[in-house]
Amino acid sequence: MKPRRKPVSTARKPDYFPESQVVEGWDARHLAGQPEFDEYHFINCDFTGADLSHKRFADCLFERCNLSAVRLAGTALQNVAFAECKLLGLQFMACRDMLFGVHFDHCQMRYVSFAGRKMPATRFERCALDEADFADADLSGAVFQDCSLAGAVFQKTQLVGADFTTATGFTIDPESNPLLNARFSLHGLLGVVSKYGLVVE
Repeated sequence: MKPRRKPVSTARKPDYFPESQVVEGWDARHLAGQPEFDEYHFINCDFTGADLSHKRFADCLFERCNLSAVRLAGTALQNVAFAECKLLGLQFMACRDMLFGVHFDHCQMRYVSFAGRKMPATRFERCALDEADFADADLSGAVFQDCSLAGAVFQKTQLVGADFTTATGFTIDPESNPLLNARFSLHGLLGVVSKYGLVVE
């Protein structure tokens, strides 16, 4: 009989890791043959281009890691945090839906895709999200704190209650993206009304 998995928290960032599961300097070879990682803290690891398809990560933290161009087909990310990581071009849209929960702090995330992803209340802090794809995603209550969003795609994106007060570079069409109770600075409103040719002073 397989042991029951403990419930995965999707709200609080993971902050407990057994000593034996704090690992540094790993590459893709260290992940081979192991399908699940619970409560792992990965530090200064280079997984560039690795195939993480169908693996499961729960209550994990990636810190100062390079995961650019990794493959995420059917990958489970259940309460996983990324801090100071390179995540260029990641297709989060390919991840498993069940218990999907992520946190991002000071990450390079150009060209990532969250298209169609349900991820309400997700926090992006000090991240470069230029050219990111958020089309059809649910970002209700999400926070983009001090994030760059130049060229990011918002199309039929659920943005009710989202916080863009310190974000920069974004352009959002209020006619195709629900924005009820979304928060913007006065300067940021330029990215919302630009299609109308209005001048905000």
